[in-house]
Amino acid sequence: MSLHLWISFVAATTVLLLIPGPTVLQCIGDALANRDRQSWSTILGVGVGDAIAMSLSLLGAGALLRTSAAAFTIMKTIGGAYLIYLGLRAIWDARNTHEPEAPSAAAAPAASAFVRFGKASTITMLNPKSILFFVAFVPQFISPQGRFFSQCAILLLTFVSLAMLNAWLYMSLAGVLNKRLQTRTAQKKVGYATGGVLFTAGTLTLALKRT
Repeated sequence: MSLHLWISFVAATTVLLLIPGPTVLQCIGDALANRDRQSWSTILGVGVGDAIAMSLSLLGAGALLRTSAAAFTIMKTIGGAYLIYLGLRAIWDARNTHEPEAPSAAAAPAASAFVRFGKASTITMLNPKSILFFVAFVPQFISPQGRFFSQCAILLLTFVSLAMLNAWLYMSLAGVLNKRLQTRTAQKKVGYATGGVLFTAGTLTLALKRT
């Protein structure tokens, strides 16, 4: 793989990751709800979710989804339904957040590291934005003149590293803005935003068509 091709992939990946989506809002919400706990489990979950989705795509799952109507329908139904469920759950939780003003972490127990890891990895793995990127765009950065698996390994490590760095940056930003976002009113807004994005992502996933 040439340096120019790799830099192009880094640029495309950076733009994709910086656009707020289900994973980013999940990271922000997790940082606010678990502000007294370390964020490594959520960041690791993001990395594992992207690694699984991208590996499956590079190993041929993307081609299978393009050619098999049944496989594509099963994938998008499961993924879309799960994202919609998480979106509705986030909206419901936000709606049932009541005053007085206080950090929500004091009102509800913080999630365990395992739960946060599982939720982050699942949301990331089912993120339609990433799925489309892996299936449609990643193969364009693989040179036919180079070794396939070595190029795949480079692209995989690059994407996962950037994804985890992006998650850490957003969670750190949420931590810096903690005092402004820790009130019930602010957390309601974050909850509604997260739920709306997850619900929309799930709806778009269900509406995906094979190309």
